[in-house]
Amino acid sequence: MMKILLSGFEPFGESAINPSQMLVDSLVTSTLPNVDCHAVILPVDRDRGPATLLQAVDVYHPDVVLSFGLAMGRAKISLERVALNLMDFRIPDNAGAQAQDEPVIPGGTAAYFSTLPLRNLYKALVEKDIPVELSLSAGSYLCNQVYYALMHAIAAQQKPIRAGFIHLPALPE
Repeated sequence: MMKILLSGFEPFGESAINPSQMLVDSLVTSTLPNVDCHAVILPVDRDRGPATLLQAVDVYHPDVVLSFGLAMGRAKISLERVALNLMDFRIPDNAGAQAQDEPVIPGGTAAYFSTLPLRNLYKALVEKDIPVELSLSAGSYLCNQVYYALMHAIAAQQKPIRAGFIHLPALPE
């Protein structure tokens, strides 16, 4: 049985809802054959967000981690290729912290690539007429920080986990 861990974020900034939280909540309740699915909603907090995801990885021992986040201003689902070792928050997180020009992991590698089959995911979504794009990086806010921390932990512990990050557009609400 394949074990999948889904993560999304709580609302932040001026948004009263977060589509990543809504998506993860709905996906974890769906039944797929031979899939053991777990979910975690991450706080938009530079200290607690990455720690919460890494703790869930330790608890559930997933084969795959799909992390989702909100990208305001985008009209398509963005399959993120790269996690950067950079935090440069355009707005404070929900705890009031606003990192500027800081590494996610001091001394860590510059970047990690997604280990998801992004091109295949892209093609499958295009075939379903779902607006999608391949995006270079997850930016420099908490989405990227969580993505980088996840990929760094997987690499450092040499875990056989496929993982990546997907940004969702805002909902009309």
